[in-house]
Amino acid sequence: MLQEITNRDIRDTIRTRIRGLVTDPEKQGKPMLRSLRGFRSVRAYQERYRVLYRVDRDLVQVIVVAVGIRKEGDRRDIYTLAQKLLRSGLLDPP
Repeated sequence: MLQEITNRDIRDTIRTRIRGLVTDPEKQGKPMLRSLRGFRSVRAYQERYRVLYRVDRDLVQVIVVAVGIRKEGDRRDIYTLAQKLLRSGLLDPP
């Protein structure tokens, strides 16, 4: 995921945003709806890049499940890819 982003500045900014999820992850981003219910999404770089994550309260951990561009209608849209991963069983539901 993150390794596929070739621009180092973008990658570093996203890493910093992910590290920031350590503090109050449930107060950051927005809760997802429908098939991505249980996950949260936070803007990571400008308006396009998003970090999709979930919070496991029992283990007190934040699990980043996807990073990518939000481009509604595009087959590479981060939410579309996450839904495909859920349906295929490669991503565990929250």
